Amino acid sequence: MPIQKTISKGKVPVKIYTDEVEASAMQQLYNIAQLPFIHSHIAAMPDVHMGKGATVGSVIPTKNAIIPAAVGVDIGCGMNAIRLSIKASDLPDNLRGLRLAIEEAIPVGFNMHKTDKARQSTIRALSGGLDRIIDKHKKIYSMQKRPYQTWIRQIGTLGGGNHFIELCLDENNDVWVMLHSGSRGIGNAIGQYFINLAKKDMGQHLVNLPDKDLAYFTEGTRYFDDYVNAVEWAQDYAMANRREMMHLILKALCKKLPKFGITKEAINCHHNYVSQELHFGEKVFVTRKGAIRAGLDELGIIPGSMGAKSFIVRGKGNPQSFCSCSHGAGRKMSRTAAKKAFGEQDLVHQTEGVECRKDKGVIDEIPSAYKDIDKVMEHQSDLIEVVHTLKQVVCVKG
Repeated sequence: MPIQKTISKGKVPVKIYTDEVEASAMQQLYNIAQLPFIHSHIAAMPDVHMGKGATVGSVIPTKNAIIPAAVGVDIGCGMNAIRLSIKASDLPDNLRGLRLAIEEAIPVGFNMHKTDKARQSTIRALSGGLDRIIDKHKKIYSMQKRPYQTWIRQIGTLGGGNHFIELCLDENNDVWVMLHSGSRGIGNAIGQYFINLAKKDMGQHLVNLPDKDLAYFTEGTRYFDDYVNAVEWAQDYAMANRREMMHLILKALCKKLPKFGITKEAINCHHNYVSQELHFGEKVFVTRKGAIRAGLDELGIIPGSMGAKSFIVRGKGNPQSFCSCSHGAGRKMSRTAAKKAFGEQDLVHQTEGVECRKDKGVIDEIPSAYKDIDKVMEHQSDLIEVVHTLKQVVCVKG
């Protein structure tokens, strides 16, 4: 579908790819549109919903400035998916053993590896960049307990919230491993630190913003390059975290399943990040907060909720969306509201056929707390085409 709605009362238009936007999210989009450095327009994806400062599901192109809260605190959060060479018929009838094997291999929630499980080449590649950041901003490390050990031991870990690991089947009954995670505790510390630093750096000018969480760094100022370097490092860490996690998952599955191989389809993409790109004739910083890049023929991953469908997609390179599409179904209900509205039996019913936790600890992730993924996909048919449709059969949550 084409753009469904346009807001034109800010300094730039907001082009929205859905007809369902909550009032609070609409206000956030309007707030961002009032900033003086937005390039061309803002694009809101069909999974758009209220976030902190900036709207989740928004694509924000900026000239000579970056808004740290728009990038967020789970810097580089994203997806990794790999298609295996085995079929559904190669899986055991009872999938509980596979779920337990994955949970044993991958720490979830606040847990981390007891020792260094990441490959030394990965650690060495990341260490130097982080040391240079910390030399200038030592307070980042004071925001974590035992920070040097923590960031290393969290490589290859899942985290909590909406992060997950899944085994899925596609339309050909091929088996996929799919996971969702980001830059863990160190990314959170970097994000929080620079969000607060931007507010402090703007000083008295902060009162001129429609929302103080939209505090920003401008190019050429004291902390701009430091933030760019830090956010790029956290994005690299998030990518490495997903790679290491996938390595450990495949190693664990090897012990439970007949020998399998990996096809050429392996996708690792961010959906909370910033990058420099060329759009409408200018080089700009593009912040995708809950959106993935969908350049022409680029492969991406759009997950549904627990128990729903997910999709491997190919981008159409639509310039109006800044070559972007949604990052998932998008929440329609807060975690608190979901816990009040649903119980364990609702979760059991809505995740029928999926081997997963079905206890009160994950009720906030119940499928009904999310938008209808089919409708979300329908609204972005101008942005992507579906390559594979996946159905979860195993889901691991933090």
